[in-house]
Amino acid sequence: MAGQNLRLSGLHCKMADRSKVSSAREAMETLTEISKLLNTGLDSETLAICVKLCEAGVNPEALASVVQELRRETAALQNADEEEQRK
Repeated sequence: MAGQNLRLSGLHCKMADRSKVSSAREAMETLTEISKLLNTGLDSETLAICVKLCEAGVNPEALASVVQELRRETAALQNADEEEQRK
């Protein structure tokens, strides 16, 4: 009887884990769709990283500022490279 209860308990844990994974996947799919609707330019991987950082306690506004600054710097470097290639 005790062995059967342990097996049922293990099965319940596996089902709960699957449910959590399914919920997390659904949440990320929803966030990805919202991100696309808002034209954030974030791919799924980058969005997932941002979510994990926020869950770890990073200030979302500060994170958004960093993302914007990185985009500006990337654009500036690309422009500099293009100008250098023209010479």
